[in-house]
Amino acid sequence: MNLNVPICFWLSLAMAISFGLAGARAADNALPPEPETYRLDNYRAPTPATLDGQPGLSTAEAEALWKSKDAVFVDVLPHVPRPPNLTEGTIWREKPRDDIPGSIWLPDTGYGALAPETEAYLRAGLAAVTGGELAHKIVFYCLKDCWMSWNAAKRAKTFGYANVFWYPWGTEGWAEAGLPLEDRKPYPRN
Repeated sequence: MNLNVPICFWLSLAMAISFGLAGARAADNALPPEPETYRLDNYRAPTPATLDGQPGLSTAEAEALWKSKDAVFVDVLPHVPRPPNLTEGTIWREKPRDDIPGSIWLPDTGYGALAPETEAYLRAGLAAVTGGELAHKIVFYCLKDCWMSWNAAKRAKTFGYANVFWYPWGTEGWAEAGLPLEDRKPYPRN
């Protein structure tokens, strides 16, 4: 370090480098823009900050809706079924799913493209949990950095649901906040 240069120069240089690095870090962590349609692959990746221009719920906002019982909560995380090629007598243990208490779990309904049967299952589950009221508040979630809840929330809007919310932090963010979770089984398919 050249001692003939004033200390304020070195401080200014250090601050400029620091801000430059912080800016580069922020650019690297930039959230992706909203796509015009559903995400069709790479579902465990950073999600946009918004859904149709509406910001995703913070944990505090989701908790407030949950405590007020003013909205229904819908988990769309896929369900891992028993592998069809297991030999007779093999013990199969389903992976437990811990959900936000009072939720409905509609597994596999967050993919970008849905088979007609899966779309019908989503429609039926939403109708059951909302009593068929299109104005009922619905909060969709799964895990952090998971496009499935984003896709399902977007799809619910196309079904005519008017008060659709997206909680991008999912059960991981809920648990990190010290909020309760409970074991959930998938909503039955008819």
